[in-house]
Amino acid sequence: MVVVNAVNKTGLPPSARILMRLLDDGKPRTFKDMTNEADIAPRTIRYALKRLKEKGLIIEKFNFRDARQVLYQKKEVPELGDSPDVATV
Repeated sequence: MVVVNAVNKTGLPPSARILMRLLDDGKPRTFKDMTNEADIAPRTIRYALKRLKEKGLIIEKFNFRDARQVLYQKKEVPELGDSPDVATV
């Protein structure tokens, strides 16, 4: 029996998966918010954000309250039935 490592299966490091769980509630967060909530080193969070952006799993939004900080939010993936192009029988 071959054990498949979850990192190899998803292509994401554990830190990126932690950030995805953190962003699951849909609330946008700043880099500083994530470092406070995730208890992960800032350098590791920076790397995880880079990987998540490369995969297209998160989006960066403009922060109107503080333009110096970027907001990160999980990208909404439409469900199969949500698309208006899909015909229901």
